[in-house]
Amino acid sequence: MKLITCIKAVTLVAATGLAACTNPAADQAGQAEQAGPSVISYDLGALDTLVALGQQERVLAVPGSGLPEYLRNVAEGLPDAGSLKVPDMEAVKKLEPDLVLVTGRQSESLDELKTVTKVKDVSLAEGAFRDNLEAKVLDLAALYGQEEQAREQLKELWSYLEQQRAELPGDVQVVVLTHNAGRFSLRREAVVSEVLGLKQPAVPDSVEPVTRGARTFYPMTANDLAAMAPDVVLVVDRSAAIGEEPMDLKALEQSLAEAGAGSIRVRVLDPALWYLSGAGLESVKLQADDVVAAVISSENRD
Repeated sequence: MKLITCIKAVTLVAATGLAACTNPAADQAGQAEQAGPSVISYDLGALDTLVALGQQERVLAVPGSGLPEYLRNVAEGLPDAGSLKVPDMEAVKKLEPDLVLVTGRQSESLDELKTVTKVKDVSLAEGAFRDNLEAKVLDLAALYGQEEQAREQLKELWSYLEQQRAELPGDVQVVVLTHNAGRFSLRREAVVSEVLGLKQPAVPDSVEPVTRGARTFYPMTANDLAAMAPDVVLVVDRSAAIGEEPMDLKALEQSLAEAGAGSIRVRVLDPALWYLSGAGLESVKLQADDVVAAVISSENRD
């Protein structure tokens, strides 16, 4: 019967020029495929990149725990997908995303996520930051056929970052630290060193590296910082980012003064932006803004 109906429709098309009969389910599937995958992203840099590319409507849920301020508007009206480290598996199963975006943070949940849907690792590769950020952004854009738009936005991003770099004093030296439960360690931040070109003083030979698994840390004390003598210390407060006791800024400044380095200026960067996010079209720009504001404010403190 359906065949007869469709034949009649085809005859009508030939006679009147009207559209031929279609399969609504097939049309919807084709439209979804053309639109690109629906996603849940446990990488906030990937999330802000999708938003920058105009794909917010394809985001089904957001990991709400510790979400940086700049992404709060994205979370409005969306289900909570859990935390960055511990995805809410029931929410993922219920929402049935076409794709879940992950990094090493979700390693303990990776196998379970793979039983629910497709999983894509969007971790930033090792090596030159600019090349790897471009590769990550273009890879995400390709999911939606937006490579050309992504290239244009990357071009605008690099131009903006060059302008920000030009705002910085040429001779300033900076040390970036991670704070964790009252302890400090050196932190490598490509936005600070590669993108903005800020130099770090040499690390004293007395600083002994500590290896934990595949990671190596360089613990730092006030005396170590005094020996390095940077103009500015930038702190990424991990404790604050994960909801624990924030760093005591006055205590660190007092320790530096007691070590004879009271002239070193200390600035705390946005904890959630730096510890939980990054490597996205929006987050990299915000990180550069944060550093430039911190350094300039320290230069103008008097």
